[in-house]
Amino acid sequence: MKIEYLGHAAFRITNKDGVSIVTDPYEPGGYDGAVGYGKPSEPADIVTVSHEHEDHNYAAAVPGSPEVVKGPGRHKVKGVEINGVATFHDDKEGAERGPNTVMCFKFDGINVCHAGDLGHQPNRLQRSAIGPVDVLFLPVGGLFTVDPAGASQVLEALKPKVVIPMHFKTPKCGFPLAKPEDFLAGKVNVKKTGGSQIELSKESLPASTQVIFLNPAL
Repeated sequence: MKIEYLGHAAFRITNKDGVSIVTDPYEPGGYDGAVGYGKPSEPADIVTVSHEHEDHNYAAAVPGSPEVVKGPGRHKVKGVEINGVATFHDDKEGAERGPNTVMCFKFDGINVCHAGDLGHQPNRLQRSAIGPVDVLFLPVGGLFTVDPAGASQVLEALKPKVVIPMHFKTPKCGFPLAKPEDFLAGKVNVKKTGGSQIELSKESLPASTQVIFLNPAL
């Protein structure tokens, strides 16, 4: 499985058969330029959208006429089963920023979970619906999502083999989010790749949780 971090909460994930998913594509220049990441240039087969904000739902930016998956429930698209788990964009059951869908699917035998703009600690039923997690894409920047400390709590609750931070402050992100270092501080087993891509297999997954930090590609 190949993973490329495009920017913000957007990743391109490709399995060994060449099926690709782009998660939470942003509108380049959205929110009066706060979203400063570039437009994706490579096509995708599927786009997942965690919620209807323009820095997460801009499927029009992704080439290739992908099928778009939104909302809770079981979805089957192009042979890929995707489980959308209903959560919230804040810690007040959506009263401030609305719903959020955690998207879970299996690629090359690896259980993948994209948390979207998760704004709270998942409860027992939500954790059960998410199920076992091998690779977790987790927001860590706070303000609109769980903050670095809250993200660490989610990490402890879900116990993935690999966690990849997202939705944090960078020179191209105008939102006043926390820097990734705030989440990484004190973590053991941290791998900084120096790039935006990584390949994982079921056999290569670590025995204990590893944080893999990727730089945005766009």
